Amino acid sequence: MLGKINSFETMGLVDGPGIRFVVFMQGCELRCIYCHNPDTWDKNSYTQEIFPSELVEKIKRYKPYFGDDGGVTFSGGEPLLQPMFLLECLKLCKENGIHTALDTAGFGFGNYDEILKYTDLVILDIKAVEEDEYKYLTGQNMNNFKVFLNACQKNNTPLWIRQVIIPQINDDEKHIYLLKNFIKTLKNVKKVELLPYKTIGAIKYKTLNIKYRLDSVPEMDEEKCKQLENLLLKK
Repeated sequence: MLGKINSFETMGLVDGPGIRFVVFMQGCELRCIYCHNPDTWDKNSYTQEIFPSELVEKIKRYKPYFGDDGGVTFSGGEPLLQPMFLLECLKLCKENGIHTALDTAGFGFGNYDEILKYTDLVILDIKAVEEDEYKYLTGQNMNNFKVFLNACQKNNTPLWIRQVIIPQINDDEKHIYLLKNFIKTLKNVKKVELLPYKTIGAIKYKTLNIKYRLDSVPEMDEEKCKQLENLLLKK
């Protein structure tokens, strides 16, 4: 069983608790207008293939760095698009006492209950909480996302919630209150973060000859994003 991997990061500091070994898996069904990794979209375009045992051996070599406070994060692309490979990697990580996290938009091919048995944390990227806006931002409907979210709730999986805040699209109080009310319906939420939109990925679109739909949109002001996050977290 081979997995398609785009790249690795050996000292990730924003991809879960502690220091993380981050596996960026290839393939994504969403076409988020602010995505900064369009090179991960095509599931048939990848930098390398690897067996689960090979990958976990690679991860284990970094255990002295991330120790008990860190671990491995499977990101992408969308890790849930390679469910059997992902599952085997998660099992092997748990056998070796490695904390496991999924950084995901929740848009995969199922087998979620089995995957979540071996997942210590889900970092869930919420694109939008209303159907029309979700489709505008991603090109897909919310059905798959809801199925995965329901699995997280059923399995009582710890959640970190993240949302990218984009000027002129969702950087107002209305959107913050919609997100706040949505989060109130979820259990086991351990952390909530708003991420300011960055233009860092725009150059990749030119390289790949893909139209960048946010050309005229500036980066999100970090101070305003923090103010919105404070409003979101205010009780």
